[in-house]
Amino acid sequence: MYQAQPLPGAYYGPAVPPKHQRKSRGCFCCLLSTFFKILIGLVILLGVLALVLWLVLRPVEVKAYVRTASLTQFNLSTVGGNDNFRYNLTAVGRGSIGYNLSTVIDIRNPNKRIGLYYDSIEAIGYYEGERFAWKALPAFYQGHKNTTTLYPAFSGQSTIDMSISEVQDFELHRQAGTFDVTLHLRSRIRFKLGSSFKTSRTTMKIKCNMALPYGKSFSGTKCDVDW
Repeated sequence: MYQAQPLPGAYYGPAVPPKHQRKSRGCFCCLLSTFFKILIGLVILLGVLALVLWLVLRPVEVKAYVRTASLTQFNLSTVGGNDNFRYNLTAVGRGSIGYNLSTVIDIRNPNKRIGLYYDSIEAIGYYEGERFAWKALPAFYQGHKNTTTLYPAFSGQSTIDMSISEVQDFELHRQAGTFDVTLHLRSRIRFKLGSSFKTSRTTMKIKCNMALPYGKSFSGTKCDVDW
């Protein structure tokens, strides 16, 4: 009996995949879809919780102000030299600043339901970007809608690097009777929510730019607060 022979190079269509492979692929897609649905649900839930928390607490940024400041000494001399401003302006060297600076800083917590723990706080004085004074201040707790007054005061002698232009600027400021001094306050903060819940620590940075008249009282400037 004659039997048909397959033609060379004939195409008989794709092989039918086993049923178990199709089932495995379908299960994987189902699991992936379920995972993304759960993930989207969690994101929406966290967003709703954050919105509710914000509506309940209504957090407001901490405010800081320099109420008053007094600069009664700010003398510059070369290291090993004198303070008569007879500098060698052809070289860069080190200068020594004698200072006496007192300040009064008000920090305001305007929040109704958030307290602040200032676990550590330090005050740093800068002139022309050079640090010349540092002091640690006592830790404290600040309650709701409360203003805390700090009294950073600095006195002493500090050695700083001085360039030619900085020495010249200092002499100009001395003649004008005003020095640009920046006061930084850095603190490790914890937030108290409600009656007992406390957050982990974060760093709060306060920057106060002051044009201080030499030997005269300075009053009133707002400080920048950053986290």
